Amino acid sequence: MEDRAREAIRAQGARVTATRVHVLATLMETASALSHQELFDRIGSSVSVDRVTVYRVLEWLVQTGLAHRIAGEDRVWRFSVARPGDDAGTPHAHHHHGEPHGHFQCDVCRRMFCIDAPVGIQQNLDRLPDGFEGRDVEMVVRGRCPACVQAGREAGDERKTH
Repeated sequence: MEDRAREAIRAQGARVTATRVHVLATLMETASALSHQELFDRIGSSVSVDRVTVYRVLEWLVQTGLAHRIAGEDRVWRFSVARPGDDAGTPHAHHHHGEPHGHFQCDVCRRMFCIDAPVGIQQNLDRLPDGFEGRDVEMVVRGRCPACVQAGREAGDERKTH
């Protein structure tokens, strides 16, 4: 995954750094969107880096279009790959190529997942009044993810989640 991350960063004409590579590779191999803290916890053992640098890399990834962010109900930003490139070959269906799509946040484990463009997102952009130019629509569906449903966990459970 790190080779694919390097390629995606190079394709932006940007400097390839160990932190950028590790952050992007981690997002590419993760099935759900990660908060800054979750990402920091995952890469902290493999790269000597501070939290501020990780946050700056995440912001850079969003600005370049390699990642996108969505705020959860808990007002925490979560990040995932937005367009890893046609050649990136990432196996996760949650990766989109800059197209409008929705998100699902689990009430129990708080994980956030990208979902295919639900009916209505593009239509809402297309129905703006004359003179308005829409950029995106945020849609978050809330409920329980398959893992929490299968484990019988409910929102507010004190049991350990994922």
